[in-house]
Amino acid sequence: MTAWGALLGALAGAGLVLVGVRVRAIVRPPLSDRVLPWLRDLPALSSTSSPEPVSAAAGVFGPVLRSAAEMVERTLGGAASVRRRLERAGIDRTVHEFRIEQVVWGLGAFAVAAVWALLRAFADPSSIVASVVLCVTALVVGVLARDNRLSSQVKARERRMLEEFPTLAELLALAVSAGESPVVALERVVRRSGGEFSRELARVLADIRTGTPIGTAFDALASRTGLPMVARFAAGLAVAIERGTPLADVLHAQAADVREAGRRELIEVAARKEILMMVPVVFLVLPTTVLFAFYPGLLGLHLVTS
Repeated sequence: MTAWGALLGALAGAGLVLVGVRVRAIVRPPLSDRVLPWLRDLPALSSTSSPEPVSAAAGVFGPVLRSAAEMVERTLGGAASVRRRLERAGIDRTVHEFRIEQVVWGLGAFAVAAVWALLRAFADPSSIVASVVLCVTALVVGVLARDNRLSSQVKARERRMLEEFPTLAELLALAVSAGESPVVALERVVRRSGGEFSRELARVLADIRTGTPIGTAFDALASRTGLPMVARFAAGLAVAIERGTPLADVLHAQAADVREAGRRELIEVAARKEILMMVPVVFLVLPTTVLFAFYPGLLGLHLVTS
């Protein structure tokens, strides 16, 4: 009896020791969380970088979604274009992950169409073929809608970058004119600003801090952006740094060019929408003016004739 008690006590003690070791390992912050705050130019790892337990839904439907994503990739193709647009949109995903999103969007549209077809089938059972065609069409439209959404995200992000570009270029010119080096001026502007173009400059600054030459870092910015203005800015800045051209003059000229291009684009948009701008004048303002002009006369004639 004493031996059994000693054995159970030893097992209980070993279990408590294992639980304590595991709790200590869980509570202690990982090495990345303790080191990354001291690396000022490297982005902090998100919580998704650490391995997480896979849910049951992901374990069941994950292989199916991956197979469907591979089929979409084989059908649509254009992986290089998708990768380029993901980079321009600032979305940190692979092409395969984007294909999985397309499949999810398609399945969502298919589910909505299937529910509508099921409700319609109760009223009209003979419309099965039309319902199947509708569901397949909804699946295809959902897949293509995600691709169209990515293009919209690219355009929206590049529009915001163009709006931020003149101000940040002027700030860089001001810092350089004050006697700061390009790297210090870039660091000051990144620290004091926010936005899409500021994130791109922060990426350039991180590349420089990790040993990339300044000209090469700006050349990489010019190659990954889809805006000719930003590409010319990065290329001009790289050439100016390599050849010793005064940076302040280059930055002021770049900002002035972007502002002038924005004014020209605004004029062109107004010229293209001239007919649409006439619609409220013709159908709202003009009838109201005519009514106010002729109604008193009509009322006077009615009083005279009566």
